[in-house]
Amino acid sequence: MKNVFFVGTAGSGKSTLVGAYREWLDDNGVDSIVVNMDPGAEDLPYEPEVDIREWISLQDVMEEYQLGPNGAQVVAADLMAVNIRSMMEVVSSFKTDYVLIDTPGQLELFAFRESSNVTVRAFGRDDSMLVYLSDPSLCRTPNGFISAMTLGSLVQFRLQIPMLNLLSKSDTLKEEDEQRILDWYSVSDVLYGDLLDADSNPETVIGMELFKAMENAGVFGDIRSVSAREFIGMEEIYAATQLAFFAGEDNQRE
Repeated sequence: MKNVFFVGTAGSGKSTLVGAYREWLDDNGVDSIVVNMDPGAEDLPYEPEVDIREWISLQDVMEEYQLGPNGAQVVAADLMAVNIRSMMEVVSSFKTDYVLIDTPGQLELFAFRESSNVTVRAFGRDDSMLVYLSDPSLCRTPNGFISAMTLGSLVQFRLQIPMLNLLSKSDTLKEEDEQRILDWYSVSDVLYGDLLDADSNPETVIGMELFKAMENAGVFGDIRSVSAREFIGMEEIYAATQLAFFAGEDNQRE
């Protein structure tokens, strides 16, 4: 089994994309299961085969530890690591091609706590990759785009597994705005020029420094545009996972 972790900021469309991609895989004869790792999820656009809420309830954490929603999310994130072995026993009982993992809505709860490394190790680092969703509402300006790129780079740095970058909710963008964002990622000179054209304020100065750091680190490259609503980009996600795991060959499950 190969594991695909869907990560991104709150509202970037992770759960919706997981549901749409699962449907696309089903329609194309590729077997998969979905694992929900968000203990605070209420209404999910899919039916998970494995659900962290069977072990951890955000409401129970709030009551037991006398915490508000935000504090309870932090405690619940750490409790996921405590329960990961029991959850993996259930996951390993399935015979499937892909495990689609829907991570908590708050990016920092998954990516920036030690429990995330525990979780990735439990699934198997060599058999895992990240799908990072950039919310177009955060990427409309050069400085906003730099912020999104910085978050994505930190996630990959923390977890040290291959990552596919996606521009989510492409159906909400005008064609020219979508292409501009894609160009910012694939042609660094375009982003650099647009940063120079931006107002000379402290935010832009910091943005320029972050741009230089990421350019030196080789962050710029491919990004794919997707829409769960319109089922746009599903083939590209599949092709990227096949390339990451099987050098582009079809996965032949025994």
